[in-house]
Order: sequence, then C-alpha cells, then structure tokens
Amino acid sequence: MVTRPEDLQATFCATLVDEWVRRGVSDAVVAPGSRSTPMAMALADHPGIRIHVQHDERSAGFLALGLALGTGLPAIVLTTSGTAAAELHPAVVEADLAQVPVLVCTADRPPELRDVGAPQAIDQTHLFGHAVRWFHEPVVADESTANRWRSLAARSLAEATGPAPGPVHLNLAFREPLLGTARPLPPVSPDLGVLGDRRPPTLLLAGTVVTLVDELADRRGVFIAGAGSGPGRSLHELAANLGWPVIAAPQARVWGVPGAVIAGVDAMLRSSWLRDALRPQVVVRLGTPLASRVVGEWVAASGAYEIAAAGPGRWVDPHGTADVVLPIEPGTLVGAWAAAATDLVPANSGHWLDAWQEAGHAAQAAIEHHLATIPAPTEPAVAHEVMAALPDGADLVVSSSMPVRDLEWYARPRAGVRVHANRGANGIDGVVSTAVGVAAGSGRPTALLVGDIAFLHDSNGLLGLAQRDVSLVIVVVDNDGGGIFSFLPQAGVIDGDRFEALFGTPHGLDLVTVARAYGVDAQLVADVGPAVQAALAAGGVHVLVVRTDRHSNVALHDDLHHAVAVALDAAG
Repeated sequence: MVTRPEDLQATFCATLVDEWVRRGVSDAVVAPGSRSTPMAMALADHPGIRIHVQHDERSAGFLALGLALGTGLPAIVLTTSGTAAAELHPAVVEADLAQVPVLVCTADRPPELRDVGAPQAIDQTHLFGHAVRWFHEPVVADESTANRWRSLAARSLAEATGPAPGPVHLNLAFREPLLGTARPLPPVSPDLGVLGDRRPPTLLLAGTVVTLVDELADRRGVFIAGAGSGPGRSLHELAANLGWPVIAAPQARVWGVPGAVIAGVDAMLRSSWLRDALRPQVVVRLGTPLASRVVGEWVAASGAYEIAAAGPGRWVDPHGTADVVLPIEPGTLVGAWAAAATDLVPANSGHWLDAWQEAGHAAQAAIEHHLATIPAPTEPAVAHEVMAALPDGADLVVSSSMPVRDLEWYARPRAGVRVHANRGANGIDGVVSTAVGVAAGSGRPTALLVGDIAFLHDSNGLLGLAQRDVSLVIVVVDNDGGGIFSFLPQAGVIDGDRFEALFGTPHGLDLVTVARAYGVDAQLVADVGPAVQAALAAGGVHVLVVRTDRHSNVALHDDLHHAVAVALDAAG
C-alpha cells in the first residue's frame, strides 16, 4: 500500500516531536498559520508537549526563549512561511548571544513554489545567518529518508544544547494537502545525537589553574560574575578562601548567595580615590559582562592580569584587555581552581576583602538612606523595592536600558529570587513575552520590571495573557519616553525639541488603558513594594504602572553617586 504524501508529512513531523519529547522537550509555541499545519498538528497531538499559542510571531519567539529560561529545557517555536518566519529574527539573535536553546521551526513552500511568484514565499535558507548553532533544510518528507528523521531530531537538539547552547533553525517544506494522518513511527535508537567528544581543553585548564594557584593567588584579586558564571556557592567559597571580593550582575547565581557579593559597586567606582585604592592586580571575569560601563572601564584601565571564561566557543572580551580567554565553562574553572587551592593562605587577603566589604556596606547604606528621603517614586527606588518585595522562590525578569542598570546598581543582593534579563543582544524587544514564558515555564511567581518603551514595544505579549495560568506582575516604569538617552552625550549637545523628537520620543499614552485593552488587570501605583506583594498574593496577571519624571532622573542618579562618595569619604 502506497502511503499518501500528506500522511508521510504527518509521520515525519510526529517523529521529530516524539524524539524531542523523548529527550526532554516539553513546551512549544505555535504562531497560527496554514503552511505549518503538519507540524502544528504533530505538536498538538503529542501528550508530552504543552502548547502555547501566540498570534504575533515576534512575541512568539521571545515567549519560546522565556520558556527555555523558565524550564531550563529547550523550547520549540513554530511559524508559517514568509515574513512570519522573519519575525523570529530578534529572538533568534537574543537566544544566540544569551546562549538559550531554542528549536526554531519555520514552515516553507516546497522547492517548486520558490522564485515563481507564489504567495508567502521568501528565501528562508539561512534566514538567520550565523545567529544559529545549526541550520538544516530537509527535503519534503519522503519514505526513503524515514530512517534519518529521528537522527535529524536528535542532532538538532544536541546542537541547541551543546557546550555553547543556542538556537537551531529547521526550515521545513510542506506540500499540499497539508492535513494527514501519522503512520507508525520509525523505531527508537537510544544512541542518536552523540556529536563527538566535546570535553573542555583539560591541558589548558590545568595550566591556567597552576598559574592561578602558584603565581597569582597571593595578589589582590577580584571576581566579576555575569550571567552564565556558574554555581554561585562554589564561587563564593573560592572567593572567601582567596580573600577576594565578588562583583556580580543580578543574573549571576552568586548574587543570591548571602554575603557573597559587594553591593553598590557602580557608585563606589565613580569615586576617583576609591578606584585607585581598590585597584586589583588580578581580575577573573566569569560569564557575560555586567551592565555597568563604569565597572568595565575600571577593569580595562586597571592594568590587572585578566582572565575571562564564558564557555566553549565564547570569546567575551569587549575591551580587548584579557590576558587569557578560556574556552571552558566558568564553573569548570572555579571547580578546578578550588580543588587545587584547598590549603592556600593568601598573604594580606583579609585586609583587601575587608576594605571592599566596608566600602560596599557604606555605599549600600548611603543609597538606601538617600532613596528613603525622596517621597515621589523614582526609578532606582522602584528597582530596589521590586527586588525587596518578591517572595523567596520567585523569578524576576528585568528589561534592558535603565531597569537592568538600576537593579544592578541599587538593589540589595538577596537570596531566593532568580533574575533573568535578555542581555545577550541587550535589546528591549520581546521583554513582555520573555517574562510570560518564564512564568509559564517555571510555574513560580514571576515579576517583570520594564520601561514604558520596552513595554509598548512588546505590548502584543499581552495577547491572551489574561487566559494563561500564570502568576505574573508587570511593573512598568512610565517616564513617557526613552529615559536612558538622557544619560548620553547627545542630551547635552542637541537642543531640547530635537532631542525629544529623536531620542526622548514621548508616547503620551495611558499605559493602564493600554494594558486593560488586552483584558489584563492594570492600575497606577505609587507605593511599589506593597502593590507587588498584593498582586502576587492575588494571583494571576497584573500590570502596575509607576509614573516617574524622566527629566529629573539623571539628576537623581548624580545625587545618589554623590551621596555614596560622601559616605565613602567619611568611612575612609
């Protein structure tokens, strides 16, 4: 009996989905479309897949990214052909640079309908360029290739979850008729997907550890930990043993280890005398860079011996000052170093660490005291209060531009809250959808701290959100425009009206009304901490809009830095 072509396509898609589920995939985002019907049906029919429908393809990509962050597992995103596929590009770029595994499935016209003026047919070959770990375009499903279907699924997943995780793009051509019935699937082979020996370069690691222990351990050192820096407690224990401070981004796991991280460092290092007094001789950078430009420039100008490790295939050295860039996981470096340094007693390490901790305590106290004296909501205070208000076990997604900076610079490090930020490409697109994905994937109470422009940029992430079974509170800092541009040199050079038109870009919208138009509960608030706690206690989805003054925000940041400088002078 000859199998119908539509049944072959259905079987092909069912086989891919079955193999992905067998290897741990649990979530798929489907953007509605016709050409993607065979894969959409296969995903919907498999009991091991949770389906998340999102009308806007750009939001769908970031929703899948958020699901991968929330579950810790790769997520699938499926679109139809044409510009729908192109809409995934921002999320693919973010997944690439942030090393988030996403299986990107774009439906396509079969070869005979390309370059002949067929509707919704664009060139989708290597559509995302070098942003994907792997691109593959299998032929239209054929019986002669059935023995390769499971291998294709296994390899796509292995490429997405390898030493440098990231997006994989499968461009899947389907012919009409599109609706078929899956036949018995090809047999399972448990050994599929092994892509070769990918162990870290152990000789390089061993040589580096010898250098760290024998030559550098008795020098004044600093750890700088960003996203992807590895297990937090291991790093804290190594740093404490060495007597070195840790400067960390909120996304770093070490940020949540009590007492591990120096707070207020961005403000501290704006003091010229303290920059010199705390100048390190060794800097070890783990994971991705911090948001703070001040910290990055301080490290680059320090003249310290610099080691960077962000993972295999990752060269993270934006200032070009690293002496060694290690292609290994940061946690591997920390573990090997700790094992080799168990009996080490670094000279004068206590005084070095004490100086950092005293400065950090003084800076944090000055920040909190100054924020408490200002009655109106301010952007640094909002970041500080949102972090403090979240319960243990919650997730916090923070947007790029000022929110991620205010959180890194002014919030008090604390345990119990996992922080996410799309800092691979540092863009503001898809932030709402990412937060929805984190909440849906993790099942934990989740908050999003986002600016008004980023919120509006992904307002379609609110589509259908009121019907999703998630606990999510979205805190929108509404300063009626692009606040971060006021910190740039353009603000002091371009005349006011032109600056507002090109950079300030006031939107003039009532964001409470915008959110309610999507069927989401929304309100204007001034007392942020209690409002966040009440919203999470109520459950469901809530948007809290906090209005701030964009024009006084720069002055407020300057005042905070001055207050820290005064406190440090008094302490010193």
